[in-house]
Amino acid sequence: MLLLGFLLVVLIKPYYRNDRIKTIDMISHTMESLLLKDNVEKRDIESAARTVIGNNVCAIIYNENGSNIYYPPDSLGQLCMLDKNITINDEICNIRDNPTKIIEIIKNENPFYMTLNSQYTDIEMLLYGKQIKTNLANYYLILNTPLEPIESYIDFIMNQYVYIAVIVVFIALVVAFFLAKNISQPIIKMKNEAHKLAQGNYDAKFETDSFSEINDLASTLDDATEKLSKVNDLRKDLVANVSHDIKTPLTMIKAYAEMIKDISGEDPIKRNEHLDVIIKETEYLDKLVSDMSQLSKLQSGVIELSRDNFDLKECINKVVLLLSHVINEKHIDLKLDLDDCFVYADEIKISQVIYNFLSNALKYSDDNSTIEIKLRNSEDNARVEVNDNGSGISKEALPYIWDRYYKVDKNFNRTVNSTGLGLAIAKAILEAHEAAYGVESELGKGSSFWFELSKDYEEER
Repeated sequence: MLLLGFLLVVLIKPYYRNDRIKTIDMISHTMESLLLKDNVEKRDIESAARTVIGNNVCAIIYNENGSNIYYPPDSLGQLCMLDKNITINDEICNIRDNPTKIIEIIKNENPFYMTLNSQYTDIEMLLYGKQIKTNLANYYLILNTPLEPIESYIDFIMNQYVYIAVIVVFIALVVAFFLAKNISQPIIKMKNEAHKLAQGNYDAKFETDSFSEINDLASTLDDATEKLSKVNDLRKDLVANVSHDIKTPLTMIKAYAEMIKDISGEDPIKRNEHLDVIIKETEYLDKLVSDMSQLSKLQSGVIELSRDNFDLKECINKVVLLLSHVINEKHIDLKLDLDDCFVYADEIKISQVIYNFLSNALKYSDDNSTIEIKLRNSEDNARVEVNDNGSGISKEALPYIWDRYYKVDKNFNRTVNSTGLGLAIAKAILEAHEAAYGVESELGKGSSFWFELSKDYEEER
């Protein structure tokens, strides 16, 4: 509003001046059209008079003999310079009483422009003259108008501006107050909840009812809080599981070593039994450390993939052969539905993924149940599926089964071949290959683990 007021004060005079000049040109054309008509009617003269009066102009028209043929009433009153003594070319003259001087000037300068100051005010005035030639005679049109707005007009405009400015500022303050309140209150609430979150309180809620952008931010923070809470729970489970998985075999090793020392040292049969337990627990620790190291390297991107073309169908058959003893022990009906397919990937790492998927299916399948492995060869990719009809996985647990040490069954007992890192390693390998993967499962109806390898690399090679 201050800028608008400043521009109003600065620009009102030049704007008014340009408007006056345009008005003079318009009235001049109107008068000229009137004089050029063959038959001038009364209504034409009245229309011309209204134009002069309505535009704050005074006018007069003379013929070639200097006779006044048109002098309508004007709206300038005492400001009109046509009946005042004015100085033109260093000579004092009165246009209405003695038009000879101005007629001569107009003949020499057509049209004629001149600026002068009113003797009653310091307002700058414009004096305009033009010769209009017709078939019957020549006429001289003289117009006079102020080039500056009168003080009362400026005062009126400024007073109106002040009233408008006060109203606008008041409305702006009211709107700003409500906007600030609606924006600041949710942000203050979110700040307090964020402080709770920083203190480790994962019950913090950022829900709010404000502008859509703030609602989106609150929703994002709520989602982040939920994920942080789950990460915290997984961290606790990780520490507990690692501690348990390391402590248990170490305790067994220590106990059986002491038994050998104190009891079975002289008994070959018992000594060998106890040594077998120690070897078994040592093998488990070695596999646990190996899996943890491999997973860390995969997730950090340290290990480079040894990609090459290989037969994915043959790879699956090799994995099945490795686990054949488990399949036979549990009397699993294994069905293979495999297309011929070559892919470009790291054969050892992909074999490990298939091994983890199949061993996971065997672990959660009952004896005499069915497991199916499918390999589908499409134009763009190769899709591998491992389907079982075991216990299945709940919807709540599905998003977390790829996390390290996550166990669907919290009462699950470890084995030498299972460290709880299989699916986490499979996930890291597949992401390193930029492969799609996933799981579909339902409690009591089994699970289907799958991945898809793109064949673009094979074609380029």
